[in-house]
Amino acid sequence: MIHWITVHHVLLYAIALCAIFAFWKGGWAERIGGLANAACAGAWIVAKASLSPDGLAIAELAIDCLLSFTFLGLAVCFASRWLGIAMLLQAAQFSLHAYYFVTERTADLLRATVNNVVSWGMVFCILAGVVATWVSNARAARRQRAAAA
Repeated sequence: MIHWITVHHVLLYAIALCAIFAFWKGGWAERIGGLANAACAGAWIVAKASLSPDGLAIAELAIDCLLSFTFLGLAVCFASRWLGIAMLLQAAQFSLHAYYFVTERTADLLRATVNNVVSWGMVFCILAGVVATWVSNARAARRQRAAAA
């Protein structure tokens, strides 16, 4: 039996669906966070397909750095819990890749596990932000309708 859908593929689909959901129901912070997460996932796919292992390690650090600074900027501008958690998760991801790069360790089960946990955590943080914004907007609309009636 061929298993063409792996955990990696499911994660990439989840990142894409999360970005779409963020654009549909989220605010500016969720939209930017979802887009940045999806863009960095896409950049990683391109880097993995086109770079050598040494080049991929540097590209992973650059991608993680870009995503970390994106979430840092969002956290400073919008200051919400989900952004703080996402920023810390991305900092952990960057630290992990930096550790493996500096020590020249090969990818192992620990690295794969931490990568997956952090990536799923980012998806859930963005989804939590979208749901919180969606609920907040629905409450504001209800109050506005009640005040107009």
